[in-house]
Amino acid sequence: MAEMDEKILMDKAMEGNGSDSVSQDEVPKKSEYLNDTTERRGSVAVNIIENPLKRKVPREVLDDARSFAEGNGLTEYGELFGRAALVARNPEAIDTIEELTGPERAALQYEREHKWHGPKMMWFTVSLCAIGAATQGWDQTGSNGANLSFPVEFGLEDKDGNAVNDAAFWIVGLVNAIIFLTAGLIGAWIVDPLNHYFGRRGEIFLTAACLTATPIGSAFTHSWQQLFAARFVMGIGIGAKNATVPIFSAEVAPARIRGALVMFWQLWVVIGIFLGFAANVIVKDTGAISWRLQLGSAFIPSFILLCGIWFCPESPRWLMKKARYAEGFRSMSRIRAHDIIAARDFYYSYVLYCEELRVGGGMGYFSRLADCFRIPRIRRANYGASTVMIAQQMCGINIISFYSSTIFRNVGYDSTQALYASLGYGAIQVVSTIPTLFLIDTKGRRRLCLITFPLMCIFLLAAGLSLLNPIQTGAAKLAPIVFFVYLFTICYGLGEGPVAFQYSAEVFPTIQREQGMAWAVFINNFFAGVLSLTFPRMQAPDVMGPTGAFGFYAGLNLIAWFMIFCFVRETKQLTLEELDQVFSVPTSKFLKYELSVRVPWFLKRYFLFRRNLVEPPASIGKDQ
Repeated sequence: MAEMDEKILMDKAMEGNGSDSVSQDEVPKKSEYLNDTTERRGSVAVNIIENPLKRKVPREVLDDARSFAEGNGLTEYGELFGRAALVARNPEAIDTIEELTGPERAALQYEREHKWHGPKMMWFTVSLCAIGAATQGWDQTGSNGANLSFPVEFGLEDKDGNAVNDAAFWIVGLVNAIIFLTAGLIGAWIVDPLNHYFGRRGEIFLTAACLTATPIGSAFTHSWQQLFAARFVMGIGIGAKNATVPIFSAEVAPARIRGALVMFWQLWVVIGIFLGFAANVIVKDTGAISWRLQLGSAFIPSFILLCGIWFCPESPRWLMKKARYAEGFRSMSRIRAHDIIAARDFYYSYVLYCEELRVGGGMGYFSRLADCFRIPRIRRANYGASTVMIAQQMCGINIISFYSSTIFRNVGYDSTQALYASLGYGAIQVVSTIPTLFLIDTKGRRRLCLITFPLMCIFLLAAGLSLLNPIQTGAAKLAPIVFFVYLFTICYGLGEGPVAFQYSAEVFPTIQREQGMAWAVFINNFFAGVLSLTFPRMQAPDVMGPTGAFGFYAGLNLIAWFMIFCFVRETKQLTLEELDQVFSVPTSKFLKYELSVRVPWFLKRYFLFRRNLVEPPASIGKDQ
């Protein structure tokens, strides 16, 4: 079945598909690799990632690289590209490549021994991308603090924080939710044309300008309709920025640290959440304009991104896609420590791009998106990615991220105490995310989620039930609520928080990765919008109340756990070829393995304490 799926995908790629096809300006000129007819492996994904240079002998590789340089405005670098191609063909054997000069060999050896070594421009660009991640967290926490006072300003609540009517609940929810709805419904889907016409830097500049202007505009609004309009536009910028900044970061970063940077995205999102809460606390004593400053402060990271992106080089991969090879190599040279490293990475990226076009050049954006649902191997990966993305909203973490200040005020804190409690929540989320950077590749994505979701259910339910204690008052009543919310947050940081985007970024084959991630980001943002829209009304006393709302999301944690058990397959420490094997297994066979092999082992190991049992493989391949 899997072989048939791959054959269908290969046939479609070679046939093309009309108006959807890749434009001529994006096809490399006179590429020997594009016209290569060497027999491929059975997996499309592996064909792309398997080193195509190894299909030719060293002399052919060297000559092809020289021809590439001489034919694309890089004549003075012809010999350099020849040597670089030999390194790319066999990077582990640099000592045996006689053509290398002494300084080149030393530079390559130093790179091998110092994983995080790189020029200042590379680290400046990577750091700027981290600030791009922080903008998301700051944007959503600005409204968290502002929720304490802007509804009063616009006549939606009385001075005690009580909604004036039922419609007010929905209006407050809509103002909070709209940035996520437009991020998912509009922003995530305009990334492709924006990147096509403006490049990575241009697109990031435009979205950063949007995310600088809209928070400032929000601060000067005089009605909820004006605030809604400002946040509507802000959401488009957030969605487009969220899809481009990780791509830009991945295309700039060396392969040896690229995976770690995917994890850093979530870490910097929660750092942005903490900084947003800190800003809320800083401006809390400014009186009637505090909510305006809380919303407006979100312009700070976006403004830094807006200014900094001008000093960054354009993505070499994007320039290559436009057949601007000389510019692409100059850009790569700015973010690599030595010319031989820059030439190696640029030429190897070019060869892989030719391979992508050979395999999937006739498939357009929407054809590749459709394959995420109709090709079984990719569809199963999509099930897993969609599951972890929607589970991030089902677990209830964002009712805390979006409304923690309101929740803490409604249970008895004053506004200042509520802001400080929210600041503590932000700090705990940052601290609890850090260990997962090390656990995710040892314990695994699936295991971390399966362990932490039941705990999140328990702690969220406990927080809700703590509200029902009619005897205790004041600090005695509030402390358990905050305590259980913080425990819930720790479990989230140790599992679902970092897993969602990491998992979604790695499970799709290379050809469908942009489309698969766009769909996953849409799912995540859309349901974040649904949550933000419905929670104010949900926690109203005449509907569910705070306890009922917490209990509702506690129950969703159990449903999310069941979905993860059924659809999320382990991906820790697996190569692309092994991922192909894992997702080629039918869901029925996967569940049979889990229920008949993994679950019995788990019960015997951790409940019957039989320590001598050998753990079965975390994943099952199609041949097992």
